[in-house]
Amino acid sequence: MEKEKFEREYLIKSSSKIIYNCLSTPSGLSEWFADDVNIRGDVFTFKWEGSEEEARLLTTKKDESVKFRWIADEEEGDKYYFELRIKIDALTKEVAIIVTDFAEPADIEDQALLWESQIDELKHILGS
Repeated sequence: MEKEKFEREYLIKSSSKIIYNCLSTPSGLSEWFADDVNIRGDVFTFKWEGSEEEARLLTTKKDESVKFRWIADEEEGDKYYFELRIKIDALTKEVAIIVTDFAEPADIEDQALLWESQIDELKHILGS
């Protein structure tokens, strides 16, 4: 079944530099995204309570965005990815994270709730 792309935006009260560090480094990601994160080359290994997933870092723009592809998707020949983009509103200077991900149509809401929970954890560690 084909997955569909979806995006969600979350306001965060923090600087883009601090947020970028949380999105792009193993130490930052292990504070909110996974229990533990290791990196070898461009492959990040995410560990959660006994399970482990690997993702390749596809692109990164300093203080702006990171894009990953799960190795399992890559091996299947799928072009799915997940991206975390930092957006700063030109007028209000509000900072937001825009999450782009893919899920099967029936799973989009569940996947979006999972992201919301993860971003809430990020806000908590940032004191946002």
